[in-house]
Amino acid sequence: MDIVEKTKEIGNEIEETLEKGYERGKEALRNVASHLPFANLAQNKSGDFHVEIDMPGIKKEDIDVRIDNNILTVSGERKMKKEVKKKDYYHMESSFGRIERSFSLPKGIDQDKINAKYKDGRLVIDLEREKSLKPKAIEVK
Repeated sequence: MDIVEKTKEIGNEIEETLEKGYERGKEALRNVASHLPFANLAQNKSGDFHVEIDMPGIKKEDIDVRIDNNILTVSGERKMKKEVKKKDYYHMESSFGRIERSFSLPKGIDQDKINAKYKDGRLVIDLEREKSLKPKAIEVK
């Protein structure tokens, strides 16, 4: 076998390996993405934050909301449901497992004034900044 053929063969093997790795990577990212809840994060003019996180299929008692070192972390456990097992048939469409999402917040969140409400699969969190850090209009005299 000459050097040109061997080089082509090695190139094809590398390309095939990269394609397989790419497909495995895509599958891994799909699995990770299925456990990241969708979220909306807004900062009001007052400097306060409003966060809405979709968490369908999770019971309120299975949700954990924490703030540590200016990182807001929301996690929950979705339980398996609508599973059909028969002798020659198996069907399940709902995803299950632990989901988690973290947000980096600026310093100065008043941890005593964090409010979290859960209704109809949506978690709403309101975070207030400390009064001394809120924007203030100064009247010019």
